Amino acid sequence: MTTTQPITGDYTIDMTHSTIGFTARHAMVTKVRGKFDEVTGSGHFDVDDPSKSRVEVVIAAKSIDTGNTDRDNHLRSNDFLAMDEFPEIRFTSTSVSRTSDDHYAVTGDLTIKGVTKPVTIDFEHTGAAVDPYGNQRIGFEGHATINRKDWGVNWNAPLEAGGVLVGEKVTLDLDISAIKTA
Repeated sequence: MTTTQPITGDYTIDMTHSTIGFTARHAMVTKVRGKFDEVTGSGHFDVDDPSKSRVEVVIAAKSIDTGNTDRDNHLRSNDFLAMDEFPEIRFTSTSVSRTSDDHYAVTGDLTIKGVTKPVTIDFEHTGAAVDPYGNQRIGFEGHATINRKDWGVNWNAPLEAGGVLVGEKVTLDLDISAIKTA
């Protein structure tokens, strides 16, 4: 179904139909994928003037889920996210620009463990539609690679054959469905 309403406006992320995920290298040979289950976010999207667009996302660090309870508990600990001291991961955009027809660069401040650094996420606008319940929806898919050590997430263990247990680079994979607010 295609959109019949203008898509410029204020939106709230629908986490029932969205994923805030990540991938990190493990033991130098494979990738571990995970996601966060407790996320809130909202923003404004202006299709005609993207510089007027903005977004804010808050992630509960405790909601990390890689499908392995022991690993998830380690990631929640002081070795990684220190969720007791820093319960939230936050992204607040500082600029949005169109890079091509349906592609945007969203630059903002990413805060992890109390450390705030700028990050640019490349997003593709994947569509807009009115759902069967009358909600105007928009979709975006985004990716960025960060170095976890830039945010003080430094824990690692050496491997016997060389290298380390956890890669420094983390790829953020975002698949967003947002609902226009009235």
